[in-house]
Order: sequence, then C-alpha cells, then structure tokens
Amino acid sequence: MANAIIDESGLRVGEERRRGRAAGINPSGRFEVLSRHVFDDGWSSLDELPAFKTEVQVEKPRTIITRNDSPDISFDRSINPYRGCEHGCVYCFARPTHSYMGLSAGLDFETKLFAKPDAPRLLEKELSKDGYQARTIAIGTNTDPYQPIEKKWRIMREILEVLEAHNHPVGIVTKSALVLRDIDILGRMAERGLAKVAVSVTTLDAKLARTMEPRAATPTRRLETLRALSQAGIPVSAMMAPIIPGLTDQEIERVLDSVANAGAREAGYVILRLPLEVSPIFKEWLLRNHPDRYRHVISLVRSMRDGKDYDAEWGKRMKGSGPYAWQIGRRFEMAAKRLGLNVEKRPLRTDLFKAAGAQADQLMLL
Repeated sequence: MANAIIDESGLRVGEERRRGRAAGINPSGRFEVLSRHVFDDGWSSLDELPAFKTEVQVEKPRTIITRNDSPDISFDRSINPYRGCEHGCVYCFARPTHSYMGLSAGLDFETKLFAKPDAPRLLEKELSKDGYQARTIAIGTNTDPYQPIEKKWRIMREILEVLEAHNHPVGIVTKSALVLRDIDILGRMAERGLAKVAVSVTTLDAKLARTMEPRAATPTRRLETLRALSQAGIPVSAMMAPIIPGLTDQEIERVLDSVANAGAREAGYVILRLPLEVSPIFKEWLLRNHPDRYRHVISLVRSMRDGKDYDAEWGKRMKGSGPYAWQIGRRFEMAAKRLGLNVEKRPLRTDLFKAAGAQADQLMLL
C-alpha cells in the first residue's frame, strides 16, 4: 500500500494507477445510492488493479446550445462539445457535473469522457430556426473544447465551420495550444469581428502546472499560443482563472506582464471556487503536493467565502469577499492598468448573422 492516497470516505488510489492525473481520489457520485470503498484484503489485490486510462463514450444530446441567465457572466449561451476533461485541472468547477452521469468527480472526470459528435449538426439546426437571434456563443467555459481528444474527434473544428458559415460570433476559452490548428477559421472570422480567444494562464511555474493541470499545455506554450493568435489578427485575452490564495496569487503581476508582452489586450481573473465535490478533491491534492501550505491556503479561501469553502451567491462566487479578496482585486486592476490592459473592449458583431437554410428546410415540409 505504499504511495496510496486515502480520502475521507476510505477510497485509496495508488500512485501508479493515477500517474499523469491530478485527482488522487475517486469517490462515488453524490447522487449514487451506494458508495464504493476500496480496501486491502491482505492478498495485495490492489496492486493488480490497472492504471486509469482515458475512455470516450458518445453522448447524444437533443440540443447543443445551453442557455443561462446568470448576472455573473457576460454571455447567455454556450456549447460544450465534451463532458469531462482530460486536462484534469484539480480545481475545475465543472467536476461535479460528472455526478449526473453516475460517475465520480475525481479520477472519473479526467478519464471517463463523453464526446458529442452530433454537435455540429444540432448547431446547424438550432441556428436555422425561425426567430433565432444571434448573440456570442461561449465555448470552453465548462470543459476545454481543445482537450487532447479533440485531435481525434475534431468536433470543435466542425462547430467553427458551422459558425463561420452563419457569420455567428464566438468566444473561446482554452488552456490548449491545439486552438492554433483552427487559426485559419478563427482568422477569417476575426476579420469580420466574429471571433475572440481567451487563453487561461494560471501560473508561470511549470512544476506547479504539471501537478495542478497535468495534461494541459505548459505555461510557456500558452504564452506562445497567445502570441501566435495575436499575430494572426485574432483578438486575444488572458484569464488567470483561478487565482489560488497563498499559492498563485503572488504571481499576479508576473502573469499579467507576460500575457501583455505576448499580445493580450484584455485580462480577467476568478478566485478559486470549491463547490461540492471539488473541495475534497482539491484539499487532497493540496495536502499531497503542498502540505506546508495547506492550512494557510484553506484559511485564506475561507476568509474570502464567509468562513466556508465556497459561497455560490451571485456577486461573490467569482471574486470572493473580504479584505484579502479586495486586495487581490486591487492588485489585478492596478497591474492591468499599468500594462494598458482592458482599456478598450470590443464586442463581437451580431449584425452579420444569416440563418441560411431556414427557408429551405420549411419548403421541404411542403
């Protein structure tokens, strides 16, 4: 049982089984009637369990555009080509969504993925509906559309082809250099004011990034991606999301200096969020990788969340509250102002949208 990780529910995941993954636990989903507990029966059976491998299943949704009315975010619709994310960011607030599939928010979220190959066809259908009004579609706000399995499935590429054909605006958030594969489409859309890309840069420490975001692009590669997109004429911004108090907040000024030098003209941040299952997963990772900082980090997190691990109240969940959250906000604003970031924010165009095919579909019914 050497190198095993033990969580509050008794789950144990050996180091060899989780190699290349961020989460160290794999507790049952919160909606499950039964919970599974792994234990050593004395026959060393745990040593025989296979390593976690990435598995992809096909998901067949009836619609692909997700709507929201949250006052905390700047978009009212989004698309998620994939469920789960192989990047495996230990802090990912989307982890709890795997519970709706009867799976764990821990290692299952990083290894048992769902692809939606019908997404481009469904998008074409929804954009062609009578009365559809174009507004920016956000992609990458939940799970990364350019995670490693996109190399094979190419769902994001096909989605962009549909959006380009309709002159529909799109905003993308990613940690992956794979977005450069689609620089041809994004470049053409950007010329018409229809596309922008935000690259998430959480830290410049490659060692920290390797354990915290094990299968995402390295910090250096993300800066190179920002530069390449900017040079191609695509509006780029940077997201420091999340800022982890006591762990990455000391990098705020350095990160902003680096992204501005790479061509970003806008920047934003989100304070670490620990909803539902994310809290024990993050805590286990923090205790395993930075035991000396554990108490300090959790204390700072709770100081910004009214004494709790997380506060979902609108207006607080993204930025936190209290003196430490205020200090982070002022530091970010001052550094951004010094670098000329966020001086001008250009909205994407919606007046070019064309619902091609809507009339033809109607004629086919007659």
